[in-house]
Amino acid sequence: MTQKITKTDAEWRAELSDLAYRVTRKHGTERPFTHDDFPKSAGIFKCTCCGASLFDQADKFDSGTGWPSFTRPVADEAVGERVDRSLFMKRTEVHCARCAAHLGHVFPDGPPPTGLRYCINGVALTFEATDAEAASG
Repeated sequence: MTQKITKTDAEWRAELSDLAYRVTRKHGTERPFTHDDFPKSAGIFKCTCCGASLFDQADKFDSGTGWPSFTRPVADEAVGERVDRSLFMKRTEVHCARCAAHLGHVFPDGPPPTGLRYCINGVALTFEATDAEAASG
């Protein structure tokens, strides 16, 4: 089992950009189409707060929503879910299982093989290339 990371609000504030803090620690949402610069090479998307591996590039797809979208996390235990009743809607919030950072939401309208769309705030993710070309260049 992965060790949980717990920090004070002041510690998170000091470590994160204003936007990353607002989104990941205060359950905010970034504007759509603000993170279209993620590489298309093989790699893993990690939590911007704690570095936990969350999503694989191979499971990323263009949902047309303006936020990075994935069909599944790298492992079931990588993310947690809870009911989100904000904005007069009932949605399923997704958070990092290791540090509880708010990532986005999951919806049942994704492509095969899962039929799920993990709609994730780009500011909640960092990208780490895993292919040999990216590692050497």
